[in-house]
Amino acid sequence: MTNRKFNLRTAALTLAIGVTAIGGIASFASPAIAAQEVNIVEGYALHGYDPVAYFTVGSPTLGNSDFVAEYDGAKYRFASAENRDQFNADPEKYAPQYGGFCAFGTAMGRKFDGDPTAWRIVDNKLYLNLNKEIQARWLADIPGFVRGADHNWDIIRSIEDAKLADEAMAPKNLTIGAQ
Repeated sequence: MTNRKFNLRTAALTLAIGVTAIGGIASFASPAIAAQEVNIVEGYALHGYDPVAYFTVGSPTLGNSDFVAEYDGAKYRFASAENRDQFNADPEKYAPQYGGFCAFGTAMGRKFDGDPTAWRIVDNKLYLNLNKEIQARWLADIPGFVRGADHNWDIIRSIEDAKLADEAMAPKNLTIGAQ
């Protein structure tokens, strides 16, 4: 059964990466940042986008370096002092799930970069995906992929993606895909 799971995992990841390459976006978490529990790009979580704006404005909004807060070992930028203060009052409400890594990738047992423009709020939680093509696959079974990602995140959150990519080094108790 383990071999079947890893064969499915390999096939699904190959497809996900192939779709990504076809879309012209080959962006995923580098091993240098993959061991972190929060996806940090150029010094900021969410690529410097304001996490509160997803909930208040309803769209990705770049933050300003004048308004910064730290949470869970990462710096977040905000479009305003009001958004920063709102975040500081309840950071768990606004911080992206799975540290801002791709929700679909997490369900597959991997840590890929989360694109701040491929986002969705579900049950008052912010989720990112690698890109819009991968997000379309994730949208086909959000509850199932969230269950799979929730299970996997507790296992992979502090493991480098390079180890997760290596079937010999990857944890054996991961779920693969929607559950």
